[in-house]
Amino acid sequence: MDKELRNRDIRYCVDRSVFHETELGGSTPPSTNSGRAIFNAAKNKLRCSRSAAKSLLFKFIPILQWLPHYPVKEWLLGDIVSGVSVGILQLPQGLAYALLAAVPPVFGLYSSFFPVFIYSFFGTSRHVSVGSFAVVSIMVGSVAESLVTNDNFTLPGNDSIIDMDARDKARVEVVAALTLLVGIFQIILGLVQFGFVVTYLSEPLVRGYTTAATIHVTVSQLKHIFGLPLSEKSQPLSLIYSLISLFRRIHNTNIGTLVVSTIALLCLFAVKEVNQKWQSKLPMPIPIELVVLVISTGVSYGINLHEQYGIGIVGNIPTGLLAPTVPKTDLFFQVVGNAFAIAVVGYTITISLAKIFSMKHGYKVDSNQELIALGLSNLTGSFFHCFAVTSSMSRSLVQESTGGNTQIAGSISSLIILVIILKAGELFTALPKAILSAIVIANLKEMYKQFMDIPALWRTNKYDLLIWIVTFLSTICLNLDIGLGVSVIFGLLTITFRTQLPQYSVLGQVFDTDIYRDICQNTMTKEVDGIKIFRTSSAIYFANAELYAQTLKAKVGVNIDLLIEKKKKAVMKRKRGLQKVITLAQRILSNTKKGSGLEFLMNKEAIVGSLQTLSETIPNPPTLQSLGLERLSFHSLILDFAAVCFIDTVGIKMLKIIFEEFKDIEVDVYLVNCPGSILRQLQSSRFFNETFTPALIFPTIHDAVSYLSQTHESSSLQEVTAI
Repeated sequence: MDKELRNRDIRYCVDRSVFHETELGGSTPPSTNSGRAIFNAAKNKLRCSRSAAKSLLFKFIPILQWLPHYPVKEWLLGDIVSGVSVGILQLPQGLAYALLAAVPPVFGLYSSFFPVFIYSFFGTSRHVSVGSFAVVSIMVGSVAESLVTNDNFTLPGNDSIIDMDARDKARVEVVAALTLLVGIFQIILGLVQFGFVVTYLSEPLVRGYTTAATIHVTVSQLKHIFGLPLSEKSQPLSLIYSLISLFRRIHNTNIGTLVVSTIALLCLFAVKEVNQKWQSKLPMPIPIELVVLVISTGVSYGINLHEQYGIGIVGNIPTGLLAPTVPKTDLFFQVVGNAFAIAVVGYTITISLAKIFSMKHGYKVDSNQELIALGLSNLTGSFFHCFAVTSSMSRSLVQESTGGNTQIAGSISSLIILVIILKAGELFTALPKAILSAIVIANLKEMYKQFMDIPALWRTNKYDLLIWIVTFLSTICLNLDIGLGVSVIFGLLTITFRTQLPQYSVLGQVFDTDIYRDICQNTMTKEVDGIKIFRTSSAIYFANAELYAQTLKAKVGVNIDLLIEKKKKAVMKRKRGLQKVITLAQRILSNTKKGSGLEFLMNKEAIVGSLQTLSETIPNPPTLQSLGLERLSFHSLILDFAAVCFIDTVGIKMLKIIFEEFKDIEVDVYLVNCPGSILRQLQSSRFFNETFTPALIFPTIHDAVSYLSQTHESSSLQEVTAI
């Protein structure tokens, strides 16, 4: 009977947990104690699974967590003002950065709507403004121009005329495929918790790279500033070739275009200075980009600048949204390397800005979720012909300074762009391209200030300065994609080089304390009598293990190798002397057996004396003193492993050689501040034996010094007493 009840209870719990999860704890409770236990366990498991699913959902879609608790009265007004401000700024930047991405301006508007709206649902940063950005746009444009060149779209019979519509269509297809792949890379990296990849891009590397990219952006816009029809190149030294081509044709400059560009640049720089100087007193920055955009479009339309003066204009901007299409996956193989580079650079820029604002406002940013959010933004945007996006420094600062508190501001800015796409896009048909180029260059002002990193790094860290300069020069000369690869490899090589040449120091004790510092850098320290303390600032592995041993021997102030060689020679010399006496004794004994034994009796005292002398002077084992060699001024060597994060098999072998060599010259070696991981490596490598035991390891330098000082005093006292 009990068995049937128990089976019924088990079936009840299983059925309720699988088919009736919402009714747990309802009617017909289990009849036995074991049944009730199973029922309660199933109930708790369901609660845990629901909680885990809810937590996972909130982590993947952060807006579901913070939106229900959104303080409308406190934050809504600030988000609206911020969203409108960013939307106004996003319009001219979207149109301008489309030129950098080598696509028609309307696609800059698409890239300012779809990705921005998607990010507001999945991003964890409350203040970054996602959208088009100069550095990423020029990287995208570099790929599009290299794969879709003008030479492939010249009209039959006239090589000087290019089929712009066909070329732009082909470039849009390349850019969409590239953006899709960028999004896929970012999502995959985020799902596998690969947000730490940004650590391989150090701040000097990123700043040197973005500074070089700024030069590329500027040079790419000069053709619109001067009104010159220059061919586009995307190859190593393309920047140099572009400048040479520009100067060769500088005499063909369109004066009207140059005048428009100059006036626009002067207005943009002047008002931006006012915005920066009076930042604290202005309710919001003066939207000078939008003002210049509207005025120049009106003037261009009224005077007909394109027809009268040959000034290039944006041309047709279609109204409305394009139907989503699947990007061409057959282009993936051609853009895969560039896509990964853009994915990493875009993420680096976003996470850097996100961490700055999160620290300032006291909230956390999930680096892996940021990767997923950016990836989804780019993935979705690729189906609507967008180019790759990231966070913009200028727009993010505007979003934060105008009162933005959440990504509702980003959603509002994207909706403003949507209204323009649907209703007002065609109003900018007469907009001069020179104005867009002027807006691009004016927004690079802060990026050019990064040249001030050079004197700052010269004063603080020469290695970082070297990374900055190499990154800058390689990106300038080798183009953006190859330059980034060279920069990352060089950065990793500097890490290897620095671990190969770490700082080594001999430590001394600060008087009457348990503090030990480098004796060369601190005049208040003094070496402990009879004890040498040696420290390294790096791991010990195959690349620096031999250098570690050589530096250690040099720092102790004694030629260890020479002393060991002298000891070996002295021991061999004594052995040869003993062998001679033994040979003589054997010969005499042999003759004694043959003769009367007079020869043995005559040489008996000499033979016995020689053997006695040798037995007294060669102890087992022989010492430096017994061999007539000078003893060292220290009896113990302490190796400080506080900064040793790992040690490989080559390092362990070298460490064992150090222990054996110093043991051979009557110096005991000890380890201090040894991390647990190092101890486990030593044990698994069978480093310890009867001679070198774990008793040679101390937790701190002072513990080892105290023990050795007391032990040596006791042994010295025993020697004096024995004498």
